[in-house]
Amino acid sequence: MMFKYSVTDSSQNEFDSLPRLTLFLDCNNRELEIVGLVDSGATVNVLPYDVGIKLGEIWDDRNASIRLSGNLGRFPAIPVVAMAKIGDLLPVRLVFAWIKGEDVPLILGQTNFFMEFDVSFYRSRLEFEIKPKLS
Repeated sequence: MMFKYSVTDSSQNEFDSLPRLTLFLDCNNRELEIVGLVDSGATVNVLPYDVGIKLGEIWDDRNASIRLSGNLGRFPAIPVVAMAKIGDLLPVRLVFAWIKGEDVPLILGQTNFFMEFDVSFYRSRLEFEIKPKLS
C-alpha cells in the first residue's frame, strides 16, 4: 500500500512533510483511529500517554520498566500491546513503550513495526510503501 507524506497543519509546506500513517489501534475492547510517524531511526514503537488512557490502559509507576534514550529518555515507560489495523492489511500485534509525557507523538519504530512490515521510503516523491512481511 502506498501512502503520502503529510504535514501536521496547513501552515507547513512539503519540506515539513513526514511519513505519517493513519491506523486503528485496538486494546481492551476499545478502538482508536490515530496517526503515527513511521520512523526507521526509532528503536521501539512509542505510545503517547493520552492514547494509552483512551485505549483503557491504567498507568502504574511500578511497571515503568522500559528505559528509553534520546529525547524520550526522561520519561518513564511501560510495555503495552495493541492490535493495529492499516487499510486492508491483516491486523498485526504491535508492542509499544507507553510513555508518561506530554506532546509525544505515536512512533512506529524498529521493534516491532518494522518487524511486521516491509517499508520503502520515496522521499523525492513524498510517498512511502508498506507491505506485510513475507512469512
